[in-house]
Amino acid sequence: MYKDLIETINKAINFQNISEERKTVLQPLIDFVQQKTDNKQEISLNFICTHNSRRSHLSQVWAQVASAYYHIPNVHCYSGGTEEAALFPKVAETLTNQGFSIFKIADNNNPVYAIKYSDNALPVIGFSKKYDSPFNPVSAFVAIMTCSQADGGCPFIAGAEKRIPITFEDPKISDGTAEQSKVYAERSLQIASEMFYVFSMIKK
Repeated sequence: MYKDLIETINKAINFQNISEERKTVLQPLIDFVQQKTDNKQEISLNFICTHNSRRSHLSQVWAQVASAYYHIPNVHCYSGGTEEAALFPKVAETLTNQGFSIFKIADNNNPVYAIKYSDNALPVIGFSKKYDSPFNPVSAFVAIMTCSQADGGCPFIAGAEKRIPITFEDPKISDGTAEQSKVYAERSLQIASEMFYVFSMIKK
């Protein structure tokens, strides 16, 4: 993994900032991943938010990195929205500042990004899509609802083996303010810490 990214990870794995209440929220995801690991099955995680532009992408990326960091095999992370928009540029900028190598594969109203955490690892492909896009798994996945709007607005996720709400405050509230960079960095680090906590608890 990239040197600058390792520095961010070292901050993220300080799990003292995760409250006991929050650990209870994360436990169902730990249980799902552990069960799949015990059974030597593929682990498909689909992180879902309204526009698939901020929180769901941050969760997808950090979960994939956390699984690689802790050497948990067969983990495939996806993201989607209840509607399609675009990956918000500040998300790509924030991840770049935290040590990822990111470049655009396609540039249009909904750009496609390759997000690399290591020179030789398969990149995470980032672009906005609906949760049931053909790009995403159609069955045997866990739907992780990263925002309360998507959780409330999507009573049924077809094909999901399990549905787990793990919601985060939207960094969008800082858009257009002097605090934007700070808020996005903090939210990204919070999500990183929680995803690393989840995978740190998995027994191989």
